[in-house]
Amino acid sequence: MSTAKSPGRKPPWLKVRLGGGPETGDLNRIIRERGLHTVCEEALCPNRGECWGKGRATLMILGGVCSRNCAFCGVAGGRPVKCDPSEPARVAEAVKLIGLRDVVITSVTRDDLADGGAAVWAATIAAVRRAVPGISLEALIPDFDGSLAALDTVLDAIPEILAHNLETVARLYPLVRPRADCERSLNVLRHARERGLIVKSGIMVGLGETRDEVLALMRKAVETGCAIFTIGQYLQPTARHLAVENYLDPGEFESFREEGLNMGFKVVVAGPLVRSSYHSKAQDEYVKQVIAGSGLPSR
Repeated sequence: MSTAKSPGRKPPWLKVRLGGGPETGDLNRIIRERGLHTVCEEALCPNRGECWGKGRATLMILGGVCSRNCAFCGVAGGRPVKCDPSEPARVAEAVKLIGLRDVVITSVTRDDLADGGAAVWAATIAAVRRAVPGISLEALIPDFDGSLAALDTVLDAIPEILAHNLETVARLYPLVRPRADCERSLNVLRHARERGLIVKSGIMVGLGETRDEVLALMRKAVETGCAIFTIGQYLQPTARHLAVENYLDPGEFESFREEGLNMGFKVVVAGPLVRSSYHSKAQDEYVKQVIAGSGLPSR
């Protein structure tokens, strides 16, 4: 993989406008008034200005503090707050008021809970469906510490897309996400596909991985039945987090996209600013085709 001349300085293709406008203010107000969190803010997403300006946000449930403290992630780590039974209803109300017809919901990891927060996940999905009938929902979930029972609780709610990010290549897990396991995450994808759901995953690059390692992980992911794959540039959230090892140029991302499609992924979205929940027209079209063909379990 090529590197920029100075890994500490962002190349021009990573410079973004923060954006703004009335939609941003309205969305921010709705979220704030209901005491909710977004991964857009908590993880310092570079696309939040663009997405919020279009009335799109990725809502984050189970509080704003993660029980893990991964070296790449901008979400706060520490002792999580007690679960609020009103959260599913507040999320559903926000989704309805924002006017979303498709939504991405994610969560912090809750290793402190016996079910990892799976029951809250299921309740939130159900509440959103009651509030906005016909909505398309993507659930970007943690690994539930490997519990298939907890995972099944979420899968039983049948989100249109079940997403779980691999984040990085297996060799870098001890450095990047030491309390996770690559094979465990691959098993999440495999089990979700076996249950008949559309499965999605994604990784960051620029942490010191090799091209061959990325391609090998992509092959493992597609073998699980994962249909949608995203690849984006890692950006250091704060000075306390892992430094960027290298910046990939747009052409390298396009090469990964082509390789992924040749491997058998249905959709590959790859680019410097791509994030797992970033809006993709190709993904939308694929999901519509699957649903139209009755390719999802009945609710």
